[in-house]
Amino acid sequence: MSESGKNRITVEISNRKFTVVGEESAEHIKMVASLVDQKMDEIRYAKPSLDTSQLAVLTALNTMSDYLKLKEEYNAMVQKERKNNRR
Repeated sequence: MSESGKNRITVEISNRKFTVVGEESAEHIKMVASLVDQKMDEIRYAKPSLDTSQLAVLTALNTMSDYLKLKEEYNAMVQKERKNNRR
């Protein structure tokens, strides 16, 4: 970690290198990059005609959709747990 408390990590996504700067651990940053790369590969396989920008936007849309679904499931579980604890 640098003096600023941030990690500077080079990762590869879709055969391109990116330098990512963040407070998260190097392992976390690498895992996130790996998951993004995997998602882009899945979408590219399903629709090979997409250009890089289209692929990136569809990857972001898919990822945020998955995130929102998980967040909704989590919130439903928390509410259910609270309801059960009131009894």
